Parts: sequence; structure tokens; C-alpha cells
Amino acid sequence: MKALIFETSPLDAYEQMAADETLCESLPSDYIVRFYNWKGSGVTFGYSQRHKAVLAAIAAGGKYPQAVVRRPTGGGIVIHETDLTFSFIFPSHDVYFEPGKTYDRLHKAINSAYEKAGVSFSMLREKTKNYAVNDPLMDCFSTPVNMDILYNGKKVLGGALRKFGGRMLYQASLQAEDARSNAGFHKNTILKAFGSEFGLNWHAAGADDKTLKGLKNLARTKYFSTAWNERI
Repeated sequence: MKALIFETSPLDAYEQMAADETLCESLPSDYIVRFYNWKGSGVTFGYSQRHKAVLAAIAAGGKYPQAVVRRPTGGGIVIHETDLTFSFIFPSHDVYFEPGKTYDRLHKAINSAYEKAGVSFSMLREKTKNYAVNDPLMDCFSTPVNMDILYNGKKVLGGALRKFGGRMLYQASLQAEDARSNAGFHKNTILKAFGSEFGLNWHAAGADDKTLKGLKNLARTKYFSTAWNERI
């Protein structure tokens, strides 16, 4: 099946969120992967996290990002400085939203692709005790949860989900030491993972002027707004 690698010019954190929502709504292909092209540093935090707790945690960590934005997906705080960030949009026509099954499928596929590439990642297989997304320490990568991907016991990849009607948005961050310096290898491995799991043949296309204009407008009116970022 034909699938799309969607490419954009560099975007800030607000525009990155808007780009994913725009693709979920416009759906130029049933299956879409987008590797974030970052403009500056950023922090994203989960849809259900409290804004004040997030800011306190960022300050306590000594981070001063250029942008802090609430994701449409769940999970905790993610620092985007040296990571490879990506999203995957795919059909999801199930009546019930079962995130555990989705994470299991996606992360098994990613883990398997890395194993075939000679990298020994593993999946965490234990229920997380005392998990609370509004814990000030709920930095996604300092607090691994069930089905996160680990390397030598340390979390290197995690993701978050959001269902948009009949499609699913998966937003993920790979925080391996060489995530950006060896980005070509990691992108290729991730594409092989999803391609093999869903039977996909990839082709690349860039954002046209209309799409860029629309996502930038959405970034400004929604993702940059106080109403969105300080909703709780």
C-alpha cells in the first residue's frame, strides 16, 4: 500500500503540533509519517497535564526552551533538544480506543526493526506503579512506563496517542545519543518498522504553500494560545 513521508520546512513547537493536526484532518494519505524538522528547541507536554506543574518542572530542571506547548496526545513532559521526533498517522476504525494494544503493536514493530538492524533495544513489560501525569517529576524519559522502549535499561523511545475520528495520531520521541547525528539510520529503521507491520511502500512529498499557511494559522490561533496551553 502506498504511504506518505510528509516533509516540511523547519517548524517551531507550536507549528509542529499544528502540522500533525492538519494532516489528521486533511489526510493526504491513509498512512503518513512525519519526521519533525525543528526550528529551535522546545518542550511538549501531555494533553492532561497541568500547565503550572509543567512550568515548575521545567524550571527545576534548569531548562529554558524557546517554546512550551500542550500536545493533542497524552503522556508527560518531553524535552526536544537532541531527539528525533516523529509522528505516524494511520487508520483506526475500532469503536473503542484501546491504547495498550496500539502501543504494543507499534513498539513491537519498532523494536523488531532495530533488532534486525543490529541494535538491542527492549520493551518494558511491567505495570507502572504510582503513575501520575501531573507529578512534577513526570518527565517522560526519566519515568519509563509499560511498553516504552529501553536501551541498557534507560528509556530511549516513547510515544503518545490521540484518536481523530477514524484515524490515529501517534507522536513519538527517540532520545538515543545519536538520534540526530545518525538520523538517517534511525529514520530508515522506523520506516522499515511501520512499512513491514502495515505493508507500506513509502514515497516522500513536501508541504505546499496552502498547507503551510493553514498550519501556521492553526499554530497561531490554537497551539500558541493561552486557552489551549493553560486549559488546566
